[in-house]
Amino acid sequence: MSLLPTTWTSLGYLVAAICFILALKGLSSPASARRGNLIGAAGAVLAVLVAFLSTDLKHVLLILLAIVVGTALGVPAARRVAMTQMPQLVALFNGVGGAAAALVAGLELTRMEGASGTAYVAAAAGAFTVLVGAVSFAGSVVTFAKLQEMMTTRPVTFPGGPVVFGGSLTVAVALAVAIVVDLRNGGVNGLLVIALALVSMLVGVLFVLPVGGADVPIVISLLNAFTGLTVAASGYVLDNVLLLVAGTLVGASGTILTRLMAAAMGRSLASILFGAFRQKAAGPAGPGEERPVRSGSPEDVAILLGYARKVIIVPGYGLAVAQAQHTIRELAELLEARGVEVLYGIHPVAGRMPGHMNVLLAEANVPYESLKEMDEVNPQFATTDVALVVGANDVVNPAAKTTPGAPIYGMPILEVAQAQQVVFLKRSMRPGFAGIENELLYDPKTTLLFGDAKESLTKVVASVKGL
Repeated sequence: MSLLPTTWTSLGYLVAAICFILALKGLSSPASARRGNLIGAAGAVLAVLVAFLSTDLKHVLLILLAIVVGTALGVPAARRVAMTQMPQLVALFNGVGGAAAALVAGLELTRMEGASGTAYVAAAAGAFTVLVGAVSFAGSVVTFAKLQEMMTTRPVTFPGGPVVFGGSLTVAVALAVAIVVDLRNGGVNGLLVIALALVSMLVGVLFVLPVGGADVPIVISLLNAFTGLTVAASGYVLDNVLLLVAGTLVGASGTILTRLMAAAMGRSLASILFGAFRQKAAGPAGPGEERPVRSGSPEDVAILLGYARKVIIVPGYGLAVAQAQHTIRELAELLEARGVEVLYGIHPVAGRMPGHMNVLLAEANVPYESLKEMDEVNPQFATTDVALVVGANDVVNPAAKTTPGAPIYGMPILEVAQAQQVVFLKRSMRPGFAGIENELLYDPKTTLLFGDAKESLTKVVASVKGL
């Protein structure tokens, strides 16, 4: 016996769906992202309440127990995760969403009976959800391992890899078809559902392994779109309109974001996903032979910056690791007080996911108008006295333009080489996330300041104050 009339249930789901749409709109801008996130959370809470009040729940205690356990695990994990690990958290949450949809659809499949046209359509939607949800789950686990550097960030290929991937995908599709056909026997065999889930997880692993570290953010976005599709399909299986709407929104937005990111990388999605199978050269891998570089002291860097007319700061993952965003903002304010024009050049995939650097710098109250996207900032490097690269490597690496076969070849980069002087803040000469050397480090106009980014910037700030 439901506590909520059908009319109020529909109205509640409609309001929740509107909240999700407004949330996506808010998340399109850094200035409104926090508000959009809160609106989306409110919509999710409303959806859960409506579901509880409008359904005759037979196992309410088990459901509440699962919610308590999930909350006990999720809240501390989300609150304690460092900004540098946010992409890993996103990957895991996305994978869990796909797995949840696959589990629900799998259970519903085993309960289906009859061989009507409606039953066949529902079974097809359920099989699709299990297949794609399992792919999303397993693929997200691999992206997590790559981002966490629990495994190599280089593309993982092996002889016959495309054949194994294609064969596994064919078997998964055949099992999905077999599940639908099996309805003629009066119901779906649970072993077929389990087999489909296992083979689909293998497909997910094989799907992500050939992707290099620099391309992982794009794959995360694609897997997010996959999860959205599974949620939408599960909405059909469960006859829940809100799941259909929410899943479609996630799937559509994830697909659009994936296409935009691929365009920003200057490559097709097919080359990102399967290009490793065609590569014969791995690019100038490091560390290789020792070559001379020009290193400097914090005082040297302070002089270069303090007497410049225009400085462009290029933040990267190293800035996030060192939690140096507040120090870089302090340095920028000191330079601006001396009459120096200071801008921030943000690459679309700076850090480990889209918007990573924007969120990090917003945390330090860096003005939004100072953050310049790649297309906007690139023409300004030619009139820049100093390009200060803090913990970035791949997004400024000339190999993207000069070295066919390199993992990042074809990716648009920030043209820091056009600046009069380039300063790199690095811990060591270790290659970037893509695993290749950066020839710009050996350019005569490049100065390297080695050490932890926050410690180095703190010393540079002190030196600028003493000028």
